[in-house]
Amino acid sequence: MNHPSRAPLTGPEAWRGADMVHSDAWRYPLSNAAIAEIDAALAHVKSAGWDWSDLTRDRFPLASFGDELASVADALESGSGVVKLTGLPVSRYSEDELRTLFFGVGLHLGTPVGQNGQRGLMRDIRDNSKNGGTRVDSTDGLRWHTDRADVVGLLCVRRASKGGISRLVSAPAIHNAMLERRPDLVDVLFDDFHRYSPGDEVGKEAGSYVLPVFGLRDGYFTSHFSRTYIEQAQTLPNVPPLSAAQTEAVEMLCTLADELGFDMPIDPGDMQFLNNHVTYHGRTPFVDDAVQGEDRLLHRIWLSMPNSRPLPESHAVLWGAVDAGALRGGAGA
Repeated sequence: MNHPSRAPLTGPEAWRGADMVHSDAWRYPLSNAAIAEIDAALAHVKSAGWDWSDLTRDRFPLASFGDELASVADALESGSGVVKLTGLPVSRYSEDELRTLFFGVGLHLGTPVGQNGQRGLMRDIRDNSKNGGTRVDSTDGLRWHTDRADVVGLLCVRRASKGGISRLVSAPAIHNAMLERRPDLVDVLFDDFHRYSPGDEVGKEAGSYVLPVFGLRDGYFTSHFSRTYIEQAQTLPNVPPLSAAQTEAVEMLCTLADELGFDMPIDPGDMQFLNNHVTYHGRTPFVDDAVQGEDRLLHRIWLSMPNSRPLPESHAVLWGAVDAGALRGGAGA
């Protein structure tokens, strides 16, 4: 296939992990005033008798802190694509209260979208392997991947006894490093890859779809990647085998991710938000110790963002809508 000439991607989203470790640009400590606004909104919800799933933005009012969250949304789209809010005193709240306030905060950033075939808008991330959970619901590490939403948010309620560290890397930085070392493989990643589509995620039988790893529209870069889903697609009938170049491109992408990424511990009270179009994430394996109160628990939301970037038409198969600011993503999009 003929490809246009490639150029390095620029801007704050093309960061290197070695620089991010020492940067405070993505850290947003919560002020006492912000926590007071969250508490007042939570009291308003409780007095009205609403569950977290009943919430709208207006039902969880945040005045000044809402303005701060508009800056967070801007940093996610026009900045590094990585934000961590810190300092929420989680021990002050019940788990139901934490779900409510986290969902309320999310509503001031974007529109929550479903994470499974039942369209669940919030998911607990914990070890549920004894009850048939997925990879996410186990103590296993997670490979580099993106989620099916403009932004993924996590609120840490409890950390593990050991491990469970969040791993982050800039997809534009991977693109640039590969462009410098192996530009031919960059072209491969702009071509189609067959992906596995799990039935439990979209509410129907498992199958496959075709999507490039890299995309570019109107100067905006996007990447959707899961090595696991690319490999699982190879087990399906009628899916052609990966070419040698595709295999090499995926291998180099993962090597560069390890080289260019960084580890971000998530402590109780931290809220991490990531732009999936420009950031890959993963997780180290972990060990729980429930006796010591160290059984890892995070709440997860997926958000469609009102200030999101345009996507190539070829990405509609995953996202549903590709125009800037469109409501999109989520399971079954």
